[in-house]
Amino acid sequence: MAVSINMVPKLFFSFILVIIFLFTTACSQQEQEEEAETQGEQQGQQQMKQGQPFGGDEDLAFANALWKEMEKSNLVGESRIVDSEPYKGAPPHGMILDVSEQKVTVKGIEGDLVVKRNYGGDGLTVVDVKNDPAKYLEAVTIMMKREEGYDDENRNWFYVKYAPDGTIMKNPKDALLAGRVAKGAPTGCIACHKSAPGGDYLFIHDRFK
Repeated sequence: MAVSINMVPKLFFSFILVIIFLFTTACSQQEQEEEAETQGEQQGQQQMKQGQPFGGDEDLAFANALWKEMEKSNLVGESRIVDSEPYKGAPPHGMILDVSEQKVTVKGIEGDLVVKRNYGGDGLTVVDVKNDPAKYLEAVTIMMKREEGYDDENRNWFYVKYAPDGTIMKNPKDALLAGRVAKGAPTGCIACHKSAPGGDYLFIHDRFK
């Protein structure tokens, strides 16, 4: 069948419309796939965050409330009362350490609290820390005995690593160090303290079994 000259523009215009339609459909499908992929990644991250043993929203809220309670008790911060004797430390904590213990209540949960202050600096000595503890303080690491059922297999200890100003610190993988830190891992807070003699997860005594 012969095509008249008058039909050529119409056929060309129809062809262009088909191309535009196909291109638009392809772009729309790609956008939907990208959006679905992004949503999947976000959901996966959220599920991972909720499922991980440390660094979740509840851990951070409890850790922040605990820091405020420690400030009120003068265990940390500018008003801190120096009531413990510094001693030589070892990795992964500071070169010099000192430890305080106290019962506290945080969010209605009462438990024994162990506060370890980690000091560092070239050639640092116990005398240096005694003379100016705030100058050499690098971190505050704590263990608090939580309620039964929190982590029964690991004596229900809650761990946090704070910067001197109360900011919750992170590990090299960018995970916030609060909660059941590194539970199930071969290294980290729980793995280390599980090896403490006496069964209370503390190296300094065996009172909190």
